[in-house]
Amino acid sequence: MSVELAWTILHAFNWIVLGYFILLNSVYLVTSIFAFRALRLYARRLKALEIDDLVAGAGAPPISLIAPAHNEEATCVESVKSLLALNYPDFEILVVNDGSSDRTLERLAEAFDLVPSPRSPTAEIPTKNVREIYRSRRSPDLWVIDKENGGKADALNVGVNHCHSPFFCAIDADSLLERDALSRIIRPFLEDGTTVASGGIIRIVNGCTVNSGMVTDIRLPRSLLASFQVLEYLRAFLAGRMGWDAMNSTLIISGAFGLFRRTTVVDVGGYATDTVGEDMELVVRMQRHCLEKGIPARIGFVPDPVAWTECPETMKVLGRQRDRWQRGLIETLSRHRVMLFNRRYGTIGTTAFPYFYCLEMMGPIIELCGYIVFIASWFAGILTPLFVTAFLLVALVLGIALSIAAVGLEELSFRRYPRQSDLLKLFALAIVENFGFRQLCTYWRVRGVYSALRGRKGWGKMDRKGFGDGARG
Repeated sequence: MSVELAWTILHAFNWIVLGYFILLNSVYLVTSIFAFRALRLYARRLKALEIDDLVAGAGAPPISLIAPAHNEEATCVESVKSLLALNYPDFEILVVNDGSSDRTLERLAEAFDLVPSPRSPTAEIPTKNVREIYRSRRSPDLWVIDKENGGKADALNVGVNHCHSPFFCAIDADSLLERDALSRIIRPFLEDGTTVASGGIIRIVNGCTVNSGMVTDIRLPRSLLASFQVLEYLRAFLAGRMGWDAMNSTLIISGAFGLFRRTTVVDVGGYATDTVGEDMELVVRMQRHCLEKGIPARIGFVPDPVAWTECPETMKVLGRQRDRWQRGLIETLSRHRVMLFNRRYGTIGTTAFPYFYCLEMMGPIIELCGYIVFIASWFAGILTPLFVTAFLLVALVLGIALSIAAVGLEELSFRRYPRQSDLLKLFALAIVENFGFRQLCTYWRVRGVYSALRGRKGWGKMDRKGFGDGARG
C-alpha cells in the first residue's frame, strides 16, 4: 500500500468518525430537548396532582413485587425491609431465591420467620424446578420462592408464574425503593389504560446513608469511579429515557425497577432466558408484539419513582458489567432486527431502533478506532487545524455540554443532591469524564462486542459491599 493511499484511508476514516460523533451528539441533543420540555410539564402536573389522592381514587390496584436473589446475603434483608415499608395500600413481595450458594435463604428465614406455605401458580411459563415456597409469619405479604438456579430471567418467570396481581414490579434484590415509589410508578397505568409497562429512575446509593432500609442522607460517593457512574445514570435516565419517552419510543426499562401488566408479559412468553439483556429484550418484544397485533399499547418512563442501587467501585467489576450490558444490547437488537428502519413499527422502527442499532451497538467500535486513528494521524502530521478543531468541538466540547445539561436537568427538576459541593463536583465530573473514563467505557463496550461474537454467556460475578444501617460507601 502506498503512503498516499494510506493517508487517504486515514483521512476518510477520520471524517467517518467525525460524522459519527456529530450524529451521536445530535441525537443526545434532541433527546435532551425533549426531556427538558417533558420534565417541565411533568413538574407542573405534579404541583397540581396529589399522588396519594390519585392512587386512592383509582382504587390502588394490587401489585406484586418480584425480587430475584442469587447470593445476595449482604443486602437481601435490608432490601426486603425497605420493600415492606413501602407506602402503598395493596402489595405483596415475592423474593425468588435462584439457587443461592451463600446464606441468602437462611438470612431471610431468620429475619422474617419463614415457614413452608402453598401458593398456586397463575401462569405456566417454562422454568427451572421450584423446590419450596415459604411465607413470613411476621409479614404475611412476604413470600420467598426457593428454586433451582436458572439465572435472573428464569427467576423472574417463576415470580410471574406465581403472581396473583394484575401488575408486577420487577426489581433487583439489592435495590432500595423509596417509600412512595409504587404510588408514583403506577400513575401511567391509572391515567392511560393502554399502558403495559413503565420504568422508574435508578440512582446510585454509594456514598449515601441508609437507615432501616431508607436512604436518609444523599451524597455523592467518595469513590471517583462511582461518582462517574452517578453522572452516567443522570444522563441516561433524565436526558435519555425521558426524551425517548416523550417521543413514545421507549425500548429500555431497567431490570432494577420496572412495572408491568402481567397479562401482556404472559402473552409474549415472559422473560427470555437465553440473553443477559432480558430487561431490554422483554420491552422490545412487548413493543413488537403490540405493534404487530395492532394492540394499543404504551411503554413509558416516570422520572420520580426511585430505586437506589449499589454500583461497582472497582475497574474489574465495572468492566464486567459494561461487557454484559453490551452483550445484552447486541443479543436483543440482533434478535429483533426486523424492526430496523421498518415503518410498520412507527417511530420505534424508524428512529429509536436505528439509533440503538447503529450508534449504541456498533458505535463503540467506530469510537475506539477513531481515537486510535486520530492519534496516529496527529503524529503523522496529516490533520488540518480545521479538522482538529471540529473533532474536539464535536467529540469533547459538545459531549461535555450535554453532560452538564443532564446535571442541569437534575438540579431544575428534583435536586436530590442538596449540597453545593456535590453539585459542583457533578459539573466538574462532566468535564473530567471525557479524558479517560469515557474512553475506558468505550473499550469495555468493544470488549462486550467481542464477547458477543465469541458467544460468551453468563453474567460474571458482581461483588457487593452491602448497605447496612448507617452505611456510606
